Amino acid sequence: MNAHPTSESSEAYIALGANLGDREDTLMEAVRKLDAHADITVLRCSNLYETEPVGYVDQPYFLNMVVAVHTSLKPHELLNVMQNIEKELGRVRHIHWGPRTVDLDLLWIEGRSEDTPDLLLPHPRMFERAFVLVPLSDIVPIDESSQLYTEMKAALEQLNDGKEGLQLWKTCTWRSVSAPSGN
Repeated sequence: MNAHPTSESSEAYIALGANLGDREDTLMEAVRKLDAHADITVLRCSNLYETEPVGYVDQPYFLNMVVAVHTSLKPHELLNVMQNIEKELGRVRHIHWGPRTVDLDLLWIEGRSEDTPDLLLPHPRMFERAFVLVPLSDIVPIDESSQLYTEMKAALEQLNDGKEGLQLWKTCTWRSVSAPSGN
């Protein structure tokens, strides 16, 4: 059973993408694995979007989404959990920005910034990418005093014409923590 948010827990946002195999199933399995971790609770799930590849373009289209989680893990601990989930789901890194079974990127953690060789927080390119911003906008609470909300809103306005190559795939049916159990 997942830990409930404590005074030492933070809200974090994680972007997920996949373009090999059963993309939707792989993304949802990654979400289930995050939620199954004792120190992580998945709070909200964006819709799933099909997107054109960026960077290395000779590859299949991606499915992308973003989840909001509560976690008591420190940023590098959360990153380690995410990288282990990628490995469990068959992630192999051959080509930079190349095809992958799954990719998990830590975008933002409430009140945290990091600048280390393996982790930059907030994610340095999150406000430049429609495939991150659009799903993120599905789940970030509307709060004019929130730095994340105001930066996301401004970036989305700038990207207004840059959303081609991105289309709604499916609505996420992830249950919220307040939803009753199916049993």
